Amino acid sequence: MATRAYQELRGEVTRVWDQFYAMFDFRPSMHRFPAIVEPTPSVTWSLTPLDDDPADVGLDRLTEVVQAGFASLVGEGSLLCLDWQHPCYRVWPRLIGPENLDPPGRPGWPLSPYPDGDYHIYLSEDFRFGSFGHPWESSLCIFGTELLDAIAADVHAVLRHVIRRDGRSAAA
Repeated sequence: MATRAYQELRGEVTRVWDQFYAMFDFRPSMHRFPAIVEPTPSVTWSLTPLDDDPADVGLDRLTEVVQAGFASLVGEGSLLCLDWQHPCYRVWPRLIGPENLDPPGRPGWPLSPYPDGDYHIYLSEDFRFGSFGHPWESSLCIFGTELLDAIAADVHAVLRHVIRRDGRSAAA
């Protein structure tokens, strides 16, 4: 039997969302930002630089950086990919082939870190590090020391504009 690269969260999805709501004080809103209490450490970037990227080069690079960072940190383990109001997944990144080079049986990621119409969240199984994509603020929050150390410089090279650090305005 082949091992699957990702599996839809079914019976435990309510528990995972309940834990996320409680830990991050998640308040879904199209108008109130941020929608979570951003942990320390965290950096939140604006996604608006990707608006002027018709070939999606920046989006592809951002996705690659975030997914590679998670893959390096979880190793043989798994992570959670949450899509608000849609199916959510447990993902084993080591079983996912490089984009466009996937041999049969090695699917791509089920969800992008880019919030395409709803909140997209990547989380370590223990919720220690992750990303939170906010579709209406057009932002991406990366949190947790390990993940920030691994990808912050590359994310910044793509997005360039920091909105908040540790939940506080970067303009202040």
